[in-house]
Amino acid sequence: METKERKKRTQIKDQDRGIYDIKNEFKYKSKSEKGLTEEIVTQISKEKGEPEWMLEIRKASVKKFYELDNPTWAPNLDEVNIDDITTYIRPDADLVGDWGEVPEDIKNTFDMLGIPEAEREKNLSGVGAQYDSEVVYHSIQQELLDQGVVYTDFETGVREYPDLVKQYFMKCISNADHKYAALHYAVWSGGSFVYVPKGVKVDVPLQSYFRLNAPGAGQFEHTLIIIDEGAYCHFIEGCSAPKYNVVNVHAGAVELFVNKGATLRYSTIENWSRNMYNLNTKRCIVEEDGKIEWVSGSFGSKVSCLYPMSILKGANAKSEFTGITFAGAGQYLDTGTKVIHSAPNTSSTVNSKSISKDGGVAIYRGLVKMTKNAKGSKSTVSCESLMLDQESRSDTIPVIDIATQDVDLGHEAKIGRIDDEVIFYLMSRGISEAEAKSMVVRGFAEPIAKELPLEYAVEMNNLINLELEGTIG
Repeated sequence: METKERKKRTQIKDQDRGIYDIKNEFKYKSKSEKGLTEEIVTQISKEKGEPEWMLEIRKASVKKFYELDNPTWAPNLDEVNIDDITTYIRPDADLVGDWGEVPEDIKNTFDMLGIPEAEREKNLSGVGAQYDSEVVYHSIQQELLDQGVVYTDFETGVREYPDLVKQYFMKCISNADHKYAALHYAVWSGGSFVYVPKGVKVDVPLQSYFRLNAPGAGQFEHTLIIIDEGAYCHFIEGCSAPKYNVVNVHAGAVELFVNKGATLRYSTIENWSRNMYNLNTKRCIVEEDGKIEWVSGSFGSKVSCLYPMSILKGANAKSEFTGITFAGAGQYLDTGTKVIHSAPNTSSTVNSKSISKDGGVAIYRGLVKMTKNAKGSKSTVSCESLMLDQESRSDTIPVIDIATQDVDLGHEAKIGRIDDEVIFYLMSRGISEAEAKSMVVRGFAEPIAKELPLEYAVEMNNLINLELEGTIG
């Protein structure tokens, strides 16, 4: 990314995040009142021209939101006051398939984030770009359309593929799962709908990028992906927002369905601003011989609660999770993954890394559950934490629930600090102390970076450099 534009800072609260903190003038076609009521969700549904069944889900979810409390085990969420949040903002832009038709200020933002360039260079086979509450640009290569691949915004999916959407919608995540899942289903807007037919391989990734520009607002996109029997898809999700002095909320939902013998790779790079509460929910159901691959990079946000879940429903189903979080001053990142082994001979691998500095808190919270039907299943969990100072905190909170003896499960956790001898050795070779420490951190993160396409690995390394800038040495 364009590091030349960044000024060096010594205080994280003053950190210049370069292009990620660029704010456009707050313009919109319409927006809801602050808060959450049946009247507000009715307005959202009416603007979208939704069927009655969707409105009923929204209304039921409003009721469920007020019935549920904040989780007692999670970071403190008292600062999230729904009465201060604008849940729906329709930007001053329509959905188009040509970047030239996107309003100039919005297009410039996505240009600086590198989205159109990646599409032009054919690193992506389809692109969706959401700005505030609505998708403003969407495209897919013709050869995928010719093979029956569907990739569109979720609102269009509801309208044009109602039977398919109703078959899968809310089957992974329900509005009763937790308070912010209920909030999501009450006010969802935007997101992606993907269907890959039997045997089709989408090797060049699809990408949806979610940009929240408005202050004091929430983003609640819904992603629904169905990978049919024997098919393959790589889907990339990118997220960012500029910093404001008010609370912003992200409570999206990702429902993934991997059918028999299919594979889905779901990669995420999140770079929310330090006023964001990231309360996202992601879940995947994997059928017989299917495989889900999660690759996750979590940067930014004031508080994150994010635990992608794999439900291994069919025999020989597999899950791989590779993730990294970076918590700086004032950040509490409570992340991890959950795996439910509910069929014979299933397998899962978890490789989680976290970095904390300047008093940041990085928590790994995970679950591996082996049901009585999971005979012959295997799971390996590895958690590594790197603390860059004495003030930071890193905890590992694994839960292992085994209901059958015929399983193979291993868990390993390591927490440590940068080795002074390593730094001394690098400095003896003429490398500055700050750069030596940066090299160690980048090396620690390298196993995650290599799982990403090149341009996204570069972005992740740039984000790490940005986090380290002016705060080490």
